[in-house]
Amino acid sequence: MKILITGASGLIGTALRTSFEKKGYEMLLASRSEPKDDGHIRWNMDTGFAEEDLPRLEGLDAVIHLAGEGISSLRWTEEKKKAIRDSRVFGTRTMIEAFARLEKKPKVFVSGSAVGFYGDRGDDEMTETSSAGDTFLSTVCKEWEAESRRAEDMGIRTVLLRTGIVLSKDGGALATMLTPFKLGVGGVVGNGKQWMSWVSLDDVVQIVNFALENEGLRGAVNITSPNPVTNEEFTKTLGSVLYRPTFLSLPEFAVNFVFGEMGVALLLDSTRVIPKRLLDAGFDFKFTELKPAIEHAVK
Repeated sequence: MKILITGASGLIGTALRTSFEKKGYEMLLASRSEPKDDGHIRWNMDTGFAEEDLPRLEGLDAVIHLAGEGISSLRWTEEKKKAIRDSRVFGTRTMIEAFARLEKKPKVFVSGSAVGFYGDRGDDEMTETSSAGDTFLSTVCKEWEAESRRAEDMGIRTVLLRTGIVLSKDGGALATMLTPFKLGVGGVVGNGKQWMSWVSLDDVVQIVNFALENEGLRGAVNITSPNPVTNEEFTKTLGSVLYRPTFLSLPEFAVNFVFGEMGVALLLDSTRVIPKRLLDAGFDFKFTELKPAIEHAVK
């Protein structure tokens, strides 16, 4: 199998590359940098691929599109929000435009998205048929997915990865939490009742492989464990795994004051997501419960 990957140096991209190497897949890695060898290709989120490089995209088995501006920062400025949106929407648009110019289009397009699509939904369970929310991240995800779905119109099977909180000590939300929790200053955020939809990195890798290999899987797919937890349960479980107290808390007003809109979106919004399409398709999760997943992630 020959696969083009954007965002290959990120947390998920790096893990996928390891998996694909073991399977003997041929990979073409897209980035802004000058290509190091034949395994790399120049791609820019704003301008796409150079005309002379398009022949290298002919006849790909799959494209996995993960590139996008990171959403974590101290606060979201208008400039940061623009970068978050544009990198996803316009970056995907350049990819679709490249597909349109190919004679032999990819067989499957696996594109990033996020559970942020659903926004702040309290205790309600979200499945892939649930409506989009009305937050900034919801709007970004909705526009991002709309660009990705244009590949389906070209006859390319398209899978949209609505990914939750990925558990890994090497990056993402858990890696950020580890230091304060190890120092004994981790605790509940807000009232602790907001839902956190998590997934192990191992399962993310296997789900992407599952999406590549199962032709019946298409459209939006929730990449989360079947068992989301509240922030309070997540906090107690992480403290238990690290053998650290979790009696300190971060009040909602403090989140608003220090982090603003970014803090509300990433720390206070409640999104309870169920991976219905994966369960219906028979996907077998390696980690369905939080404690063993965190134990594996931090070892």
